[in-house]
Amino acid sequence: MQFHLNGYEPGDPEISDPAERHDPTGASGNVPQEVDVLIVGCGPAGLTLAAQLSAFPDIKTCIVEQKSGPLLRGQADGIACRTMEMFHAFGFSERVLKEGYWVNETTFWKPDDTQPENIIRSGRVQDVEEGLSEFPHVILNQARVHDFFLEVMRKSPARLKPYYSRRLLDIEPDPASSCVTVRLERLDPAHEGETETVKAHHVVGCDGARSTVRKSIGRALYGDSANHAWGVMDVLAVTDFPDIRLKGLIQSTNQGAIVLIPREGGYLIRIYVELDKLHEDERVANRNITADDLIAATQRVLKPYTFEVKEIAWWSVYEIGQRLCDKFDDVPAEEIGARLPRVFIAGDACHTHSPKAGQGMNVSMQDSFNLGWKLASVLRKRSTPRLLHTYSAERQAIAKELIDFDREWAQMLSASAKSATELNPQEVQTYFVRQGRYTAGTATHYHSSFITGEPAHQHLAKGFVVGTRLHSAPVVRLADAKPVHLGHTLKADGRWRLFAFAGREDPAAANSDVHALCTFLAEAEDSPVKRYTPAGEDIDCVIDVRAVFQQDHRELALEKMPAFLLPQKGRYQLRDYEKVFCADVRGGHDIFTLRGIDRERGCIVVVRPDQYVAHILQLDGHAELARFFDGFMVPGKTDTRGVQMAKTIAVR
Repeated sequence: MQFHLNGYEPGDPEISDPAERHDPTGASGNVPQEVDVLIVGCGPAGLTLAAQLSAFPDIKTCIVEQKSGPLLRGQADGIACRTMEMFHAFGFSERVLKEGYWVNETTFWKPDDTQPENIIRSGRVQDVEEGLSEFPHVILNQARVHDFFLEVMRKSPARLKPYYSRRLLDIEPDPASSCVTVRLERLDPAHEGETETVKAHHVVGCDGARSTVRKSIGRALYGDSANHAWGVMDVLAVTDFPDIRLKGLIQSTNQGAIVLIPREGGYLIRIYVELDKLHEDERVANRNITADDLIAATQRVLKPYTFEVKEIAWWSVYEIGQRLCDKFDDVPAEEIGARLPRVFIAGDACHTHSPKAGQGMNVSMQDSFNLGWKLASVLRKRSTPRLLHTYSAERQAIAKELIDFDREWAQMLSASAKSATELNPQEVQTYFVRQGRYTAGTATHYHSSFITGEPAHQHLAKGFVVGTRLHSAPVVRLADAKPVHLGHTLKADGRWRLFAFAGREDPAAANSDVHALCTFLAEAEDSPVKRYTPAGEDIDCVIDVRAVFQQDHRELALEKMPAFLLPQKGRYQLRDYEKVFCADVRGGHDIFTLRGIDRERGCIVVVRPDQYVAHILQLDGHAELARFFDGFMVPGKTDTRGVQMAKTIAVR
């Protein structure tokens, strides 16, 4: 898509009238007096969490924002491959792919050896390694990402909308209950200065680096002080720089460095440009840096090429600094066994860093994607409350890795930190390639816990590493011969997935391992499907079971598959024909080969609601499968709603 030709306009580019491109309205009236979850902040982390919880109308969720309306421009724009996989689970990846700029290749520029005041191209690489994800690395304005999440919320069963113009004043624990009391100040002109009070079972602070929620629970950010200034601007410009529509890492001899990011629409460009090093205890605000300063710095780095800015859509100046909170909830480490978290923090509220690696927005959204399904499962009484402790344990470790990576990458890009003789452009390019899986968002690896098993059977599926995201691959759906990606069955609906990869045997045979597994799951008293599905609910509402066979789809008969794989669901007990898949042997993308699945024995791959591999088990490992789910699930009862303000929850 091409747009912004005659000037930058925020919102949906497919709507011709700019005045109608975005919905500035939020929820009307007062905030609810009692909620299950109160989310503070409408940034990427807050909206990801709100969108996930909005799928559950029996969970009363409220999201508040200090600003008067939704974001229109600026801020983050990089969307990693892993984030695109998550967007598909929310149902809007196709729209991002259509609007966004695809980062296919990255170029590297260095000082010319013969004319050091000029730059020359030194390298060009593929941005994402082949086969890492079915999705590309994409660039799209953060505001549009917000728009998509807001639309998911509006269309959801909960019909959730943010309450804008609310400033958080304080959070106080309620000694008489498991709730906390939150006070908000209204900032909208008609009600300015009025105070609202909300009682919430859980509060999630997604309110940025200066988080009031973080301060309210006595936590702080620790790390390196900011000592280097960078500018960022989104511009429409005329230039003879040849790689203006390719992502570029540009280092000059003594004029600093640039990270060049082409933006969506075919004309917009984002420039990150290195500015002066700050003195000790100096803040960037003291420099009085202007947009003209950013343009001049860019022109100096790009010499001998010209760069004429026609319009600035947005610009800002920031300081490089890496800071991290020691814990992401309100429970001190020494009290984990005695109490449950009531207040959480996510995104910039618990980790801050430079935008050079494009991970800020991505990691923030993954924070709340990790937390959302856990809150939903506990509030709906489908998992034990101790599940909530795993959020801080898992995500703080990931944020620590991000901070360490960002510190090294930011130092490498700061050309002014080195003399001309010390510059090593090849080192930058090599590091970029080596860290590709990290910047793509696919390097996250959760350690073993009661929701992530030990990799004792990892050899059965070497390409589905326990603790990492399920690496999708093509398959063919048996019922209609449709080629699909197996990972696209993973929706943001809070369900666990169980994939049964069959061995070489005939799956229709009564004595096959897949048939035995289906019989166990459908009939045995200790079956996790039978044990944890609430009475009256569809059989796959908690654990969604699917099978993948090695045979070509034309070799198998759907009617001969185990009945458990053709479940009857819904009001009319209609059959679900989308549970059985075959390897894509004709297309040359056999999932058994691509993901190293043992062809003789097959295996069970258990996948968490946030798309991470929780366990690899033998197909006949029925007892081990049951024990895994028994470690954190709550047996299904006749009450299918299960929220009821959670007053009787105890630590298990």
